[in-house]
Parts: sequence; C-alpha cells; structure tokens
Amino acid sequence: MSIYQFTATTIDHKEKSLKDYEGYCVLIVNTATKCGLKNQFNGLEALYQKYKDQKFIVLGFPSNQFLNQEPGTDEEVSQTCQLNFGVTFPLFSKVAVNGKNQHPLFHYLTKETSGLLGGAVKWNFTKFLIDRNGNVVERFAPKTEPKDLTTAIEKLL
Repeated sequence: MSIYQFTATTIDHKEKSLKDYEGYCVLIVNTATKCGLKNQFNGLEALYQKYKDQKFIVLGFPSNQFLNQEPGTDEEVSQTCQLNFGVTFPLFSKVAVNGKNQHPLFHYLTKETSGLLGGAVKWNFTKFLIDRNGNVVERFAPKTEPKDLTTAIEKLL
C-alpha cells in the first residue's frame, strides 16, 4: 500500500487522487490557522519553494479536531493561508485526522507510523514525510520546525 491509493477533496472542492503526486517527495501536514504553531506555515512554504523544482511538495490538510483551532469554512482557511502566510502549496478540505470520521489517508499514515510518535495524531502540524514511491518514511512531532526537516527531505531527493 502507499498514499497513491487515496483521494482527497481539495480546498476548492475537487476530488484529487494522490496518485497525481507519484514520483514526488511529499510532506503531509495537518494544519490549523488559529493554532499557536501557525507560524509553521511560513516554514512549510519556505521548504516548498526551496525544493519544489526537485519534485517536492507539501500537502496541507486543515483539521478542527484540536481545541477548535480551524473553525472557518474551506474558503476562509484558504484565504487566511494565502493572505497571512503566503501559502502556495496545495491545501485540502478540512478533514478529521482521528476518530470514527478519520479520513482514510490519516488512518493509513497513523498506522504506518505506529512507533514512538505513532498512533493517533496528537496535535496540529504533525508531519508525515513520504518518499517518491508513496511510502511513509518518517513522522515528525508538531513542534518540529519545518527547517529541521531539511536533512530528511534532502535524503529523499
């Protein structure tokens, strides 16, 4: 199995197959614009800009599961990300990252990372690094700054 088996709804309400990212190094992040870690949007965008020409992409999945820190509509989330943080990487419609309504992609990601940081997503800005074959390589804690992922990303590029 890989991330390529999954589809997700983009922030502008279009179904997108993750197979479209085949051959890319992918960083999947659950995001929230009202979270105390929201400045990581800047670091995620910097990573995307630095490596996008090498087939690296960040995929943002907003979630409102942690203290109501993403209460807005998809349109509001998109606007906030663009205006406040200059986000140009792809964003998806809000998802549940845990629980009975958990998006199937996050079920797969959490199952694949059942080690030390594994299990349920504990907070916003949990990061999953995916290799060019669609396999989960590493999971990073919410407080891990995007700039600290450079070495891991460069190994996959």
